[in-house]
Amino acid sequence: MSEALDPRKTFGEALVEVGEKNKNIIALSADSSSGSQLTAFKNRFPDRHIEFGIMEQGITGFAAGLATTGKIPFFVAIAPFVTARSFEMFRNDLGYMRQNVKIVGRCSGLTYNTLGPTHQSLDDLALIRTIPGVVVLNPGDPVEIKKVVHAAAEHVGPVYIRIGSPKMPVLFEEDYNFTIGKGILMKEGIDVTIIGTGTLLYQAYSAAELLAKDGIKVRLINIHTIKPLDKEIIIKAARETGKIVVVEEHYIAGGLGGAVAETVTESFPVPVKRIGVDDQFGSNGPYDQLIGLYGLRAEQIAETVKKFIS
Repeated sequence: MSEALDPRKTFGEALVEVGEKNKNIIALSADSSSGSQLTAFKNRFPDRHIEFGIMEQGITGFAAGLATTGKIPFFVAIAPFVTARSFEMFRNDLGYMRQNVKIVGRCSGLTYNTLGPTHQSLDDLALIRTIPGVVVLNPGDPVEIKKVVHAAAEHVGPVYIRIGSPKMPVLFEEDYNFTIGKGILMKEGIDVTIIGTGTLLYQAYSAAELLAKDGIKVRLINIHTIKPLDKEIIIKAARETGKIVVVEEHYIAGGLGGAVAETVTESFPVPVKRIGVDDQFGSNGPYDQLIGLYGLRAEQIAETVKKFIS
């Protein structure tokens, strides 16, 4: 594991890379190119960058129009503004019309920690995974962010990418095999399965390390694709470990934990513990303290797992 990197900067670098490969890729921003790390793309491809005002609903429709001409728009803005604010346009203009548009929600989950619930997206996965045909990606480290951007650019159809803002430790090697819809087995174990995703994957990884010191053999799975969900790896884990814990920076209702629970209920019922934010609006403050408030730090996750399996 190496140093932690800025996920937004990593995304911006990856967008330039795919822009070099494909001249049809266009970057769209809602008055936030700097915060969305689109400056490098703008400097490299000034004629393929469009800065709008704060009009996310209109930009979503504009992106759909661009897609009908063969362009591949990446629309990047703060996560709740590209999901909750413009949900109808996302559903109708992109989902129903099956347009090849990539929506990127930055500062996801609680990571816009200073501005509170209006700028936090604890419901975006629940919203977007209901839209038929939309791929939902939630990368868990900087390497995976780059893999996700390249995969999204190559995928034909609407995609939602969720990224945070605090620095993320690198968990994967540069050459690791990323495939949309295929989970990653990070650790073998037989006592319990922990499934992590996105901004909290490192916390889930660290919790598994802590539990190993206590003799608890954790199977750790990274689910970077919320939709389509890798049901095979989840059902196999249910059969072989008997208990599943899902860790995510999202509401307990409707996110990855809900998707996992739905899967095992239908195929191989086992107890599922969902660790996330319960039925309340998020608070604000320093990020590490904020995730601690909701029991999302590694040591808290480890303690929750111990109680769950006992």
